[in-house]
Amino acid sequence: MKVLQINSVCGTGSTGRIATDIHSLLKQQGYESWIAFGRGDAINCEKTIKIGNKIDNYIHVAKTRMLDQHGFSSTRATKELIRKIEKINPDVIHLHNIHGYYINVEILFKYLKIADKKVVWTLHDCWAFTGHCAYFDYVGCDCWKLDGDNKCIQPGSYPASWGINNSKNNFRRKKIAFTGVKDLTIVTPSIWLAELVKESFLSEYPVKVINNGINLENFKPTIGNFKVKNQINDKFIILGVASVWEKRKGLEFFLELSKKISSDKSIVLVGISNEQKKVLPDNIIAIERTNSVKELAEIYSSANVFVNPTLEDNFPTTNIEALACGTPVITFDTGGSPESVRDKNFVIEKENVEELYKVIKSIQKSEFNRKEYRDYSLQFDKNSKFKEYIKCYKGDEKN
Repeated sequence: MKVLQINSVCGTGSTGRIATDIHSLLKQQGYESWIAFGRGDAINCEKTIKIGNKIDNYIHVAKTRMLDQHGFSSTRATKELIRKIEKINPDVIHLHNIHGYYINVEILFKYLKIADKKVVWTLHDCWAFTGHCAYFDYVGCDCWKLDGDNKCIQPGSYPASWGINNSKNNFRRKKIAFTGVKDLTIVTPSIWLAELVKESFLSEYPVKVINNGINLENFKPTIGNFKVKNQINDKFIILGVASVWEKRKGLEFFLELSKKISSDKSIVLVGISNEQKKVLPDNIIAIERTNSVKELAEIYSSANVFVNPTLEDNFPTTNIEALACGTPVITFDTGGSPESVRDKNFVIEKENVEELYKVIKSIQKSEFNRKEYRDYSLQFDKNSKFKEYIKCYKGDEKN
């Protein structure tokens, strides 16, 4: 079996690491594996195809910003990719994020409809079946359900358009392009996203849920000097982690929480920018993004509770990373975030900071066994999860 994955990046970010982890597993099992990607450099991976170049990316960005036609540029780069795919002649083509300013989705899917290949498409967000945005839960928009009336109410969201609002036409073009592939299976990391797909124009395809996985050798209870170094050795630690603390990740709720907590507690936020750090109160310890997995595992292990106040998310791996380090997780009832939480009474109403604080205090008063949370996380081992993809490639996922 020969597998080609296509993603916006290779080896970086969550989707890039998922692609390279699958790539490594395929090689271990004796299969031939390739990754085609659109931006940046390939990290920890050989047998790669770079799609287009920086000029192609910039033109695609410009077309997105001014004309709101994301996914419909990069014509030359996509045709060149298809020539390379035909030369490799893979048995399986596995799509990940096909948004990201690097590929023409109409040309790609026109090829997939005649190529007679097994196609697996992992949706890491909702972009595939909307007229514009990657997420709509936060603003409560259902225009993607209204065939013919799909004008996006948040054109400034990713992939941002500063000019015309072309979402109705985008929706029509996506529907025509993405439907009608003979052998295509859609994979979602969460039940939440799978149910949305079944309500969309992609409902003609079978949908399989494969949760995101993590490296449990990296994320485990880890002893370190984090609390001593930050002079919080006697504090109850409330932790939040994000790659970027944009609005949908819920930074504002940590700011509200900081006004309520008593002096025996401290909030630690990882992924804070320099600008955000300047406006944080004294009882929030801000840490810029760390590239050290060991350091991150130490921080998770030092925390008494991990809080994920996300307003829209698919299946956040931060929840699993915290659990793997033996730390209980509280999250808002948002998207697929609750699906990985061990204690369902730690899933609370969205934006309810009073209830959030009440649950935090209940955890502080109780005794919990870190091993139980670690044991619960074992089901999210990345190797066992990604082996499900290989079953999917072979068509024996039901076995």
